[in-house]
Order: sequence, then structure tokens, then C-alpha cells
Amino acid sequence: MKAVTAIEQGIDQLIGKEDLEKKLQSGKPLKVKLGVDPTRPDLTLGHAVVFQKLRQFQDLGHTAQLVIGDFTTRVGDPSGRSSTRPQLEEKEIEENATTYLEQAFRVLDHSKTEVFRNSEWFGKMSFADVLKLSSKMTVARMLERDDFAKRYASNTPISIVEFLYPLMQGHDSVILKSDVELGGRDQLFNMLVGRQLQKEAGMEEQAVICMPLLVGLDGVNKMSKSLNNYVAFNDSPKDMFGKIMSVSDELMWDYYRLVLQLPEQEIKARQTEHPMEMKKELARLITARFYSEEDGQRERAAFEQVFSKGQLPDEMPEFKWDALAEADEFSLPALLSKTGLFPSNKEIRRLLQQGAVKKDGEKLSGEATKMINRPTEPVVFQSGKRLFFKILP
Repeated sequence: MKAVTAIEQGIDQLIGKEDLEKKLQSGKPLKVKLGVDPTRPDLTLGHAVVFQKLRQFQDLGHTAQLVIGDFTTRVGDPSGRSSTRPQLEEKEIEENATTYLEQAFRVLDHSKTEVFRNSEWFGKMSFADVLKLSSKMTVARMLERDDFAKRYASNTPISIVEFLYPLMQGHDSVILKSDVELGGRDQLFNMLVGRQLQKEAGMEEQAVICMPLLVGLDGVNKMSKSLNNYVAFNDSPKDMFGKIMSVSDELMWDYYRLVLQLPEQEIKARQTEHPMEMKKELARLITARFYSEEDGQRERAAFEQVFSKGQLPDEMPEFKWDALAEADEFSLPALLSKTGLFPSNKEIRRLLQQGAVKKDGEKLSGEATKMINRPTEPVVFQSGKRLFFKILP
């Protein structure tokens, strides 16, 4: 019972609790499945919420079944989106899968993880096998899924191929004989299909555990790379710390709760402290979790030096004028672009128009945002809150 109680901490929903309790009481290690589709090269803190629950199962003596959905990625699961997810080329899928595994073991115990690619079984299926699998689900049942229902009601196209996705995810559970499946709240329908297919196959049904969805940096939407509101496992310590500092005072407690998995009693104690101090501590702890205590402490000290004490960072990129400019008077947007520190020329123009670029602490505006002369001494530029760099004569 204690194991079930520990597992229930921080979850959104548990289906099949009684069967899960019986399995846990048997003392037999459970097979706990988590599927991830390598649609992008980076995992985010949103993924970490589910990965850490999987790690908890491992710490309790169970086996993780990490399914790399290299075949399901070819189908595309909208997962609440209003349109079909784009399909990727096989090469890109494999490249993403490789980086996923590298990142996943920053959370998971490698020795207690079984890794599968679902192309291992789907790649061998005949069309007759697909027809047999498709016969196990009705269109009416598929339209119970929220995003399909909304698209159908609004006359938004739904590909027949998309109906196959929940069946494929469910079939993974049949092949692997999973005892438990983990996923975000938006994967509930797909995981329930797994229970249905296991039952039809005469197997014990997997328990389904839904984890809450982590809201991204915009404070509104689920953390997502497509919405650019994410913190990635592979962000540098500096970027990770800085991004977390942009989280709102209200939202940061969800990060304490879901990413750091702090108990409610400790969170309530922290809520009596100054919000800025607690946010810096949140950023330090998350950075330390993905890097080291030293990295977390260093980034906190650097942040306080720049933002709390109004000082410049001790270290910043440096560029010589002649390496960037072709004349003593040069286009400022072009100069900034050649540093390689900005995502696009469009972003540079936006930042300059909004007065978000400073030169030696002074906001640039008007004509000063168009051309710049070779400096006679080092000049420090600042963009936003985190980016500092120096131009040398």
C-alpha cells in the first residue's frame, strides 16, 4: 500500500488502481512503459515530469520500458493540436531518437531500462495485420477523443492514418506486456486503448498513470518547443537558469511541485519566503539537477551580480571589430547578426525597434539602431536580460 501511495504523489489520474495494488503486493518487478516520439531533438522539463515518475518506479525496483516511437512518429499524433502533426523523414527521426536516449539517461537508471523502437514490430506487419488491428476500434470510439471530436465538429480534416495512432500506441503495450503505462494528461485516450487491446488479447490490463502537463514559460500553454516556451535538458546552465527566472511568481510553485517533486508541506513553507529568493533557488536547484551543484551555485551568483547588484558578468563573448565589420562605419543590425548570438535577422530588428538592445548600459533608439562606428575602446552590448557581449576596437 505504501508503494501505491508513493506512486500516487504528484499524479493527475490513476486508472486500474486495484489491479496495480495487487501487482505491487506480489513483489514481482513491474514493466512500466513510457513512449516518446522523437519529433524534435531536445527533451524539455515537460518531459522531465513523466521521466521522473518513471525513475521513481525504477527506484522501487521496477523495470522501465522506454519506447522510442520511431514508427509512430511517421504517423503523427496531434495530441490536442488543431491540425495534423507533420511527418518527418526517417533520417531525422533516427537523429532525434539518438539524442533522446542521451538525454533520457540524465534522469533514468540505465541498468533498469529496456529500450525499444516500435519499428521493431510495426516494420514487420503486413497490410492484413494492419486491417486486423484496425478492426478492433470503431470510428465512434475514436471520436470520443477530445481533439478528434473538436476537429470533426469544426469540419477540420482528420486523416485516416491519424486514427491508427492510438491503436499503434496501444499495440505497443500488447507486444511488451506492460503492467503500467505513463504519460501526460493529453495521452489518456491512447493509453486506455492499450488497456482495451490487452483485454481483448486475454492479458491483464495495464494500469494507466496520467501526469499533469507542465505549463511553459508563457504561463498559458503546455510547455512546447513549437511554442518556444520551453526549457530543454540540453540548454546551457546559463540559459536554463535564465529561462527559469522568467517564470511567473504564481507558476514557479508548479515547477517546485512537478519538476523538483517537493512535498506540499515544504512548498507551503517556501511560500512564506520572498518570491524572488524562491525563484532564484528554484533556478539553482533545477540547474543543479541537470548539471551539478557547482553549476547551480555559479549561475545564481552570476545572476545576482548582474541583476541584483547591477554589475556586468565576469565572462561574456568578445568579438574584434574587423572580424565582424567591413568598414569603420557599419550597419548595426548586420554587426549583431555576424556575432551569431541571435536566432535571426528578424529578431534583431524586433529587439532594436523595441529598445531592447543597450550599448554600455544605454538603450539604443532612433538613428543609433541603424549604423555604428568602430569603437575606440571595448564596448559592451546587452540584449534582453541575459545576453551580454563585447566588441573590441
